[in-house]
Amino acid sequence: MRDLLTMLKVLTFVTLSYISQAQIPGNQIIGAVNDDKGNPVQDATILLLRATDSSQVLIRKTDAKGHFELKNLIKGKYLVAITAIGYKKFTSESIEVTQTGTAKDLPVKLTTSSKELNNVTVVANRPPVEIRADKTVVNVEASVTNVGATALEVLEKSPGITIDKDGNISLKGKQGVTIMIDGRPTYLSSADLTNYLKSLPASALDQIEIMTNPSAKYDAAGNSGIINLRTKKNKQKGFNGSLTLNYGQGSYWKTNNSLNLNYRTGKFNIFANYSYSIWNGYNQLYITRKFKDVNTKQINGIFEQDSWMKFKERNNNLKVGMDYFLNKKTTLGVVLNGYLNKEINYSESTIFLKDPNYNTDSITSSVNTIDTRYNSGSVNLNMRHQFDTTGQEITADVDFANYTNKGDQHFTNNTFNPEWLLIGQQYLRAYMPVDVNIYSGKVDYTKPLKGNAKLEVGIKSSYVTTVNSANFYNIENGHETVDNNKTNSFTYKENINAAYVNFNKKISNKFSMQVGLRYENTNNNGKQSGNIAQKDSSFTNSYHNLFPTAYLTYAINDKNDLNLNYGRRIDRPAYQDMNPFMFFLDNYTYMVGNPYLQPQYTNNIEFSHTYRKFLTTTLNYSHTKNIFAETFEQQGNATIIHRGNIGKRDNAGVAVSAQIPIAKWWTASVYANVNYNHYQGTLYNEPLDIEATNFMTNINNQFKFKKGWSAELSGFYRTKGIEGQILLHPFGQLSAGVAKNILKDKATIKLNARDILYTQKIKGEINFQQTEATFNQHRDSRVVNLSFVWRFGKQIQNAQQNRRTGGADDESNRVKRGGGD
Repeated sequence: MRDLLTMLKVLTFVTLSYISQAQIPGNQIIGAVNDDKGNPVQDATILLLRATDSSQVLIRKTDAKGHFELKNLIKGKYLVAITAIGYKKFTSESIEVTQTGTAKDLPVKLTTSSKELNNVTVVANRPPVEIRADKTVVNVEASVTNVGATALEVLEKSPGITIDKDGNISLKGKQGVTIMIDGRPTYLSSADLTNYLKSLPASALDQIEIMTNPSAKYDAAGNSGIINLRTKKNKQKGFNGSLTLNYGQGSYWKTNNSLNLNYRTGKFNIFANYSYSIWNGYNQLYITRKFKDVNTKQINGIFEQDSWMKFKERNNNLKVGMDYFLNKKTTLGVVLNGYLNKEINYSESTIFLKDPNYNTDSITSSVNTIDTRYNSGSVNLNMRHQFDTTGQEITADVDFANYTNKGDQHFTNNTFNPEWLLIGQQYLRAYMPVDVNIYSGKVDYTKPLKGNAKLEVGIKSSYVTTVNSANFYNIENGHETVDNNKTNSFTYKENINAAYVNFNKKISNKFSMQVGLRYENTNNNGKQSGNIAQKDSSFTNSYHNLFPTAYLTYAINDKNDLNLNYGRRIDRPAYQDMNPFMFFLDNYTYMVGNPYLQPQYTNNIEFSHTYRKFLTTTLNYSHTKNIFAETFEQQGNATIIHRGNIGKRDNAGVAVSAQIPIAKWWTASVYANVNYNHYQGTLYNEPLDIEATNFMTNINNQFKFKKGWSAELSGFYRTKGIEGQILLHPFGQLSAGVAKNILKDKATIKLNARDILYTQKIKGEINFQQTEATFNQHRDSRVVNLSFVWRFGKQIQNAQQNRRTGGADDESNRVKRGGGD
């Protein structure tokens, strides 16, 4: 705790020092943008430029009513440029801003362009990271070093996000994040989700929204918040699209490519996104385990493992859909998503079993091959009806999704004596199919009220069935026999029913509030089918919960804003984590599920201060009860991995984020976060009390030069920290890239290098009860990428906003699968 206080003092001193140097009286320009018929223009790009040299100062977007605000401006003369696809560009006369604290009103009427534009989009210089009142937004294409990356690698360098050696995602030091794509769940849990995000190229993404305390409108799942990946989508009339081609070279070559198409005419809008990627890579893992006596804690054996894994992936992702504009108020839509991914994983392991003096007793050499196919298909039917121009509307979604995982695994284990003479052999084959079906439906209604208030209500229901089978066969003399000690099948069914209400009100020009309440009822049952050697087992559970949320916003003055929010959230166990059977990973590592695993509940509270819209400081605290974590137990020479409720966790932290315009050609985004975690409980009948403080930072420097050149230098770093029983050592990454617009700005060539110093190596240790272990893992993370992006097509005016989101908000994040990096 002392380390936390020291780091808090340092961050506070740095923040206050910067503010004291930036205390310049401000002003603002406000306005409203309408078309030539008087209708508001939403999402128009507002550029504030210096009148002297037309250099960019700020960039904003208009809201649903066409309004915009440019606040906290220093004394000087400015130009306001407004662009919206399908309209002629507007540029204001010179506007002089004084230091009197007054506001300049700028009403704007845009004229519809009479001819089609040759370029598909007006490319605005969006910052890599935007800090908003309710979320942090990462603009994926704004960062040159994202080219050639996967969605997982973009997440890894996003503010406040860390990813451990197994691909588990943490936000501000807390696991339990709900991942959504276009407002819908991915239907995948940690291991399954990792594989999907590795197959999704960054070129398919537009934005990443990070919400640490979502409102009651969202599913209550995810104790540390929600991360929403928004894929690219166009709203322009006519035919348009983009093509991205990429080649990457690390220790092995890689490529990811994508094609985005959109066609709108009359009442129809048709869109399609396809990506194809090939990933070749490796994973090197070193593990040392020391076995202790239960009573004396003396070391009585040593286990050393060196594993080298090479993987090869072929990934196909497709998204197609259509919107039908029944009339000006009603839109009907259908979205089809699917992927066909194949992975071949080859691994070699050498394991030495030694006595306490490091003398070798025996050696095991293992060769494993895994051939896995991951397939998915989903359908979303959606409807949106706007009753009037005030914002009253109703939306509805129906979703169906199916996920299958079919993997053949072959294990060869040879045992040798210390002189490397063969003393035993084992051949094992496993077939482990997974089949998941998810059905979901929801309805949301929004009603603006008098006095700057708004009411939101909604209902949702989902039903999930998942079947996980583990079929193991011993092979002797070419003949297979069922291994009943390892074979089983687990069927799980779950139904969640939910309803929510949200109330929003702007009490004054300075003060606004929102309160919400969500109710969720959960019903589940599971059955583990045994065999002649293992008995059947089953369980049934039903529970219901209330999840309140509250948000308060207060504008002290033009330069200072305060936000206070609170929310209660839940994390339900992954489906497979409740399977009571023992899963075979290798001769010395097993995993056991827990049918009695209970959900964990978290109360989150955050307080933030924003200065001049560019510097935000946030204090956060959360308390989690019934926290479940991955735990390790030693039984002889084997390590048993459990998932159990270990007690409670307290998490506290402070985060500072800033967008700093260092020069007209250089902008820096800085994020720093200090986190304190304290775990308390009981584990294997012994008290557990672990605490640690860690620091993480993300820095992104964007450089804009003449003649279409741009560059980036970015990186992240995190210090030592804990996750359950595991103590993780520091690691980080440094990346750089350069880009050049060509073909009259219709295309861009990008070159980057990620993990230049090769510092993204994961090291950790465990020291509890009979278990003392260390591990060291590194992968093919140092990669150079060359990419070509081409934008093509035409459009003539803004299109009606399309709904391409669905109704399933949680279920996907709890489907597990293995494999991969």
